Amino acid sequence: MTGFTHGSISKISTNKPNVHAFRITGHVDDDDMEAMAEYMNGVFDAADGKVDMLLDLGGMTGRDLDAMFDGDVLKAQLRSWSRVGRYAVIAAPERAAKMIEWADKVIPVDARAFDASEAHAAWSFVEARPDGTGTT
Repeated sequence: MTGFTHGSISKISTNKPNVHAFRITGHVDDDDMEAMAEYMNGVFDAADGKVDMLLDLGGMTGRDLDAMFDGDVLKAQLRSWSRVGRYAVIAAPERAAKMIEWADKVIPVDARAFDASEAHAAWSFVEARPDGTGTT
């Protein structure tokens, strides 16, 4: 898949093509979430097997909650249960981190939340690293 940038969301280029990492900065609006969902649905369509994901929320200041009810967003979230192997989130707000821990127990995705100071551990968890060329 080609690179992705939309509003507050930028794809981080990684050293592994099956690891899709994103940096979130500022406020995430409905259009940002829908664009990322469309991108990930394309990734799921093209992938042979599962993909891994990493989200760096260290710069996120908030999000529009109604974005969760967009059709493409719901489709991507549901598809992720069978299409994502490992899911790492860096600097998730406390409530989101607890939800990720809970989800790890009930959905077939190995999901973990990491503090901002544990970014290296999050990258190790998805067995990848940023490739040093910036966003793609």
